[in-house]
Amino acid sequence: MKGELSGGCLCGAVRYTLREGFRLNPYACHCTDCQSRTGTAFSEHMLFALADLDLTGEMDVGEYDQPSGAHSRIFGCAQCKSRIYAVNDRREGMASLRCGTLDESASIVPAAHLWVTSKQPWIGLPANAKAMDEQPQTNEEWISLVGIASR
Repeated sequence: MKGELSGGCLCGAVRYTLREGFRLNPYACHCTDCQSRTGTAFSEHMLFALADLDLTGEMDVGEYDQPSGAHSRIFGCAQCKSRIYAVNDRREGMASLRCGTLDESASIVPAAHLWVTSKQPWIGLPANAKAMDEQPQTNEEWISLVGIASR
């Protein structure tokens, strides 16, 4: 996940480039919020510095208070409603990219699996996968679990 990355929404109205900067390796989230939000068993995310994102196209935003108490703002295409990224008030300057919007999304291999306590029982994780019952609580825990992809 090094170098410049590009992606966009389902309909093509939104395109983005993520310049190389500070970002963590991608992870899979199995929480029930992600399951409900995506309509599937898990979602893939990558934390990155919001200042490294160049984006074109009309976006809209939804807001949500997470069970942790963090207030999230979810940004997506105003046309097709594809979610592109989210920010929350607990990680200033950082955002969470929806990895399925990357042009090269097939190359994504999660560095870790979070919220495995709510993982669908039919999903098997690789034997050597890093996994956590919930999610990291501090920046140090995030870095320790998923690792830094680039600076």
